Amino acid sequence: MDNNEIKNLLINALSPQEVYVTCNGNHVQVIIVCEQFIGISNVKKQQVVYAPLMKYIVNSRIHSLSIKALTPKEWQFYYKLNTL
Repeated sequence: MDNNEIKNLLINALSPQEVYVTCNGNHVQVIIVCEQFIGISNVKKQQVVYAPLMKYIVNSRIHSLSIKALTPKEWQFYYKLNTL
């Protein structure tokens, strides 16, 4: 799978405010910002992101998946922290 394919899947499924995808073969890193994450645990955020990608994980098109799932407020803090 490529970056755009995964990004489009997540956009269609979750309507995030921001989504960044990096693929290295079947190893995928996702940073996703979504209002849907407000008030839910980190584990639940991970589950929400895994759901639309599960069939690709099961058939090994995605072997490993690293997720940073953030609310818009968390994103502002994360973005500022990582751009200083």
